[in-house]
This record gives sequence, structure tokens and C-alpha cells, in this order.
Amino acid sequence: MLTIDRRQALAYRIAAHGLHRETDDATTLQVFDLGVQDDFQRGTAEVSMLARLATAAPIGLAEDPRFTLAWSHRGAPHYHRTADIRTLLRALPPWDAADAAARLSWQRRDVEAAGMPADEAVRTAARALRDVVGRTMTKGETSEAVTAAIPDGLSLWCRRCQATHIHDQLMRLATPLAGIALQPGTSPATLVPLRPRPPLATRPDPAAATDVVRAYLRLHGPATAGEAAGFVGTTKTVVTRTMWPDDLAEVSVAGRRGFVPADALALLENPPEPNPVRLLPPKDPLVQGRDRALLVPDPAHRKEVWKVLGNPGTILADGELAGTWRATRSGDRLEVTLTALRPLSRRTRTAVEAEADRVREVRGATTLRLRWA
Repeated sequence: MLTIDRRQALAYRIAAHGLHRETDDATTLQVFDLGVQDDFQRGTAEVSMLARLATAAPIGLAEDPRFTLAWSHRGAPHYHRTADIRTLLRALPPWDAADAAARLSWQRRDVEAAGMPADEAVRTAARALRDVVGRTMTKGETSEAVTAAIPDGLSLWCRRCQATHIHDQLMRLATPLAGIALQPGTSPATLVPLRPRPPLATRPDPAAATDVVRAYLRLHGPATAGEAAGFVGTTKTVVTRTMWPDDLAEVSVAGRRGFVPADALALLENPPEPNPVRLLPPKDPLVQGRDRALLVPDPAHRKEVWKVLGNPGTILADGELAGTWRATRSGDRLEVTLTALRPLSRRTRTAVEAEADRVREVRGATTLRLRWA
């Protein structure tokens, strides 16, 4: 069994995530084996690409037909390669009622109160969505139509909307199973049927589901089954019983056991020097690892990186998540506030400020105002 320290594990991840900017073709980035989470209002996926691609030009994922946006892992919006999307959809259906209940997360009890097994509830919602979404529709239009087509117990009265509609997480889990993606760059969320329509995905494909866990271990390894389950949104039991790859190598990281795909060992043993300076957006793939104590050992610093609401972006420097940043747009000016969580050299700060100017360009601002907090 290979034994490595924390710094070596982070150096491996930085390389696996493509943060050395060795390509200008986004489709070749391994992060798309798992997907890149997006928040359209904050342009997070675009900034994730800016941190990884050699080109400094705006990326334009929303306009690029090589990528498809969908509610996928945990019901969150992720960009995936269009060439991969149909295989991914077969990985997303729940295995059983317990798995579906875990994926429903905070709405588990609401759905279970309907008296229907959670997996059947997801399939019922997927069938209804398949029937009602035959064209581009806003989330509100879709919710109204599908609520009328499902059993009453799968919907609820929403005080904010002043309407009865399908449980939100149930809709997010069921939408991709119905062969429905999201239209990028729209607010509110807008649903669009995939063309040609893939078959309704009601049962998981074991090979496709295993590929998701393998991709997690490749990008965030050495990692455990529990950590992979946290990313998928299910339980460790489900992952080890149904989705665990058989081509893995065991690794000890600072006395803690984890796994990577066996073909990743060469890079793990000899990763390149982790010297990139990058500004990573909230929800960037690198910070999606579930072993947060390895990523940021200091508990106080972890509280600054992962908030209950409104995570900041992070500063990658010297092989560490070394700070946070927030940006606000005021007219044509982008205002960026930077906070160091550990001492940064003058040279590193200069590099951070250069990265902020790249973010300004992607955000379409003409001037930049920087402030170190």
C-alpha cells in the first residue's frame, strides 16, 4: 500500500483537476468526467474553466453545444459533456427506496408522508415530467403542469409562491431521468427536452453508476466510499454495495486509508509541483471533495471557506486553499475583496491580483477594484 502525506495528495488533486492550464480544450478536462457545478447568477462554471484553460478568452460554456447543463448529482446544476450526457442519465436513478430517500435529502419526510416508497415517487415524477415537458418550459410552467399530473402527496402548498407545486428536490431528481436538461444562461431555470429523446431512465445502469464513483476517486482521491457517497447524495452502504469499482488501489494519506483508480497511481506517486495561483469560484470542482479537513486543516479556516449560505470563492496558492475572495459588479466595474487565510508572499499576491483581472474579463467588466481584507 502506497503511503503519502497531505501535501502530496493535494498536489495530485491540483494536477488531476487540470489546474496547471495544460490545455485550451475544455472537453479534455477530467473534471467533466464528473461534471462542473454551475451558478448562473455568479458565473461559477465559467470561472472554473478560466482557472483551468490556457486561453484567457471568455469560455462561453452556455453557448457551446459540446456541453449540456442538467440537474444531476444531488439535484444540483452541472455542466457535462454532451457526448456523455445519455450515459450519465442512466447512472442517476435511485437503486431502491432507501437510496431515493437519501437523495431526497431535506424533503425526504415530506415525500415519504405520501405513503409511496421514495424510489417509486421519483419514477412517478419522472414519468409525469416526460409527458408534460415536450418543449422548452420555465421551471414554474413545468412545476404547474407536472403537479396536476402526480398524486397529491408529492406536492405541497408553497407560501412564497402562493401555489401548490411538486416538491423541489423531487423535481430535480426526476427531471434528468425524464430526458430533460436545463437551458444555460436563463433565470428562472428553464427546462428543455434532450433531442433525440433518450429512453426514460427508471433503473440505474451499474456500469454508468460505477463510472461516477470512479471519477470521484480519480479527482478527489485518495478517498473513501463514504466521501463518494456524500458527493452522489446517497449512503455509504449504497456505494459499497452497488457502485464501488473493482480496479482500485489502496493508499494511506497521513495515516488515513483511501482509494484511487489503479491507473492513477503513477500521477499520485509523482505529481507536478503544486505551484499554480488560481482564483476558484464557489462550488469549484476542487472544493467539492468531501474530506474538508484534508483540504483545509484549520477548523476556523474551514468555516470561512464553507459557509452555511453563500460560500466565497477560494484562492489556490502554494498548493493550498490559502484564502477566499468575493466579487460584486457595480456598473462596468468589478469589485473583488481578497482575504488571505495564511501568509502570502508579495509575488503570490501579485499573481492573485493578475488572476482577478482575468475574472474581470470573463465577467465582462471594464475596470477592476481590488481590496485585501
